[in-house]
Amino acid sequence: MKDFKEKLALVPTKPGSYQMKDSDGMIIYVGKAKNLQRRLRSYFTRTLTGKTKMLVENIADFEYIVTSSELESLILEITLIKKYNPKYNILLKDDKSYPYIELTNELFPRLRVVRNVKRKKNKNHIYGPYPNVSAARKTVNMINRIYPLRKCEHLAKTPCLYYHINECLGYCSKKIEQNVIENITKEIISFLKGDSTYIETKIKAEMEKASQALNYERALELKRMLEDIQITLKKQKIDLNKNFNFDLFNYYQDQNYLSIEIFFIREGLLYGRHHDIVQTLGEIEEELLEYIIKYYEHQGLLPKELYVPEVVDHELLSNYFHIKVMTPYRGKIKSLLDLASVNAKENLENVEESLEKDEISRTNALKELADILKLEKISRIESFDNSHLFGTYYVGGMVVFDDFLPNKDLYRKYKISTEVKDDLAAMKEVLYRRYYKVLMEESYQPDLIVLDGGKNQVQVCKEILSSLNLTIPIVGLVKDKKHRTSHLLNDDLEEIVIDSKSNLFLYLSKIQEEVHRFAITYHRNIKAKGLLVSTLDMIPGIGEVRRKELLKKFGSFKKISEASLEELEEVLTKDVAQNLYEYLQNTSNSEKK
Repeated sequence: MKDFKEKLALVPTKPGSYQMKDSDGMIIYVGKAKNLQRRLRSYFTRTLTGKTKMLVENIADFEYIVTSSELESLILEITLIKKYNPKYNILLKDDKSYPYIELTNELFPRLRVVRNVKRKKNKNHIYGPYPNVSAARKTVNMINRIYPLRKCEHLAKTPCLYYHINECLGYCSKKIEQNVIENITKEIISFLKGDSTYIETKIKAEMEKASQALNYERALELKRMLEDIQITLKKQKIDLNKNFNFDLFNYYQDQNYLSIEIFFIREGLLYGRHHDIVQTLGEIEEELLEYIIKYYEHQGLLPKELYVPEVVDHELLSNYFHIKVMTPYRGKIKSLLDLASVNAKENLENVEESLEKDEISRTNALKELADILKLEKISRIESFDNSHLFGTYYVGGMVVFDDFLPNKDLYRKYKISTEVKDDLAAMKEVLYRRYYKVLMEESYQPDLIVLDGGKNQVQVCKEILSSLNLTIPIVGLVKDKKHRTSHLLNDDLEEIVIDSKSNLFLYLSKIQEEVHRFAITYHRNIKAKGLLVSTLDMIPGIGEVRRKELLKKFGSFKKISEASLEELEEVLTKDVAQNLYEYLQNTSNSEKK
């Protein structure tokens, strides 16, 4: 029981939240319990394996907060998890939200695929989730072709091409009766809810019309569209009442792994499913409860009803989410719940062996890295990289790995001051902002900082940490002339050679690739969202006059990006044309990858 026997004797038998701390005083796990004393004692009195064993070995102290009810302890637990991101709490592996289809709440509605639905005020006309994004896009494209909805984000002054090919009613210049729009939206909503009657009738009429006009190509296209609808709905159909709208959640546990399966049921149709595998600390009812809450807070849209297995406290979950949560004991929904468990078991059995091998190799690699760097232990690693456009408009990215697994909840993006003109200055700004925040908030600091660079980067990092009076081990990943990682450089600037075929080298390379991907993606996204004044404006040697000349000659940025070097030289000087051409080619190649 370590040194906690006397402290445990003072813990009350009331409900509350408890926080486990390591030797640095950082919170590494947050849990809740109906009986705090019983739960805390269980960590130090029973035989432990896997993740629970690793947690207990790292516990140097614990604290607890008594609450008046279990619901209060649950709310407190989730609040503390959000605040501290403890390394041993459940980590969602997938940071992406599922796509939904939205029929916008506008005077002239549009149909589009959306992901982030957390901030949507009007959630009445959001349908999904669609685990397959291509299926969602295909559905939107098909409906947009059949119904003359508004296509443009902002109304133009004159009708566009969609109007002339009869795929838009010309909302920008024509007076459209409200009842016409209401009829269109009514039929679309009916289809998105699983009733294809209206849309099938419409397609059959169009197909007949095309055949009579001897437009067999169009008739064949419509026939295939009709077949797609029928096949899709047939695949989704399950033997339930049409009015059923719920998510169904079940699991399968083996050793230290928890396999989770969620079915999405809408209007009696199986829209799709989600599965995940996480490591568990053994308290299955608590782990499931935490996972469900994290999952839906990440997705941003709750179902109307939720069915869960008996082990989950459905009353507590219902009070937390303010939705109907039930456990079925018989009938078709119980059969569906059992099917979800069977799927969860199959998913785990298919990958369990590889998961166990990966866990062993990660554990050994962490020990090897700690030995090489003469450290007691290494668990949390933070790594940084920058992205820029010809030495201007820098952005930074930080990724976090716990035991060589990415913790995407802790990834951070940084917009860097426009005065910054080189990589070292950019790195210095990002490192200072990151660790100043650690100091001010007294938040968890990593066991190791990994830098994608050599002597200069390591020295800059040491300088920043020293100015903040922080001591965190640093290692640089040094590349050779072929831009491949050749060796490590510790914070004493000593070279450390590791076997390029070892697991340690593989895991460090994964961190290196991930932080580079994260920074590049962030830079690309802010450009796509228009946060850069103009890509052309950021190229050295291109000002307003040359930008206008390029657009005048080529007509669009897409055409410019497709132009040859010789074509660009017709407008620009050779060196400026070369800069622009190389940038456009690099951007195109990175996007293809």
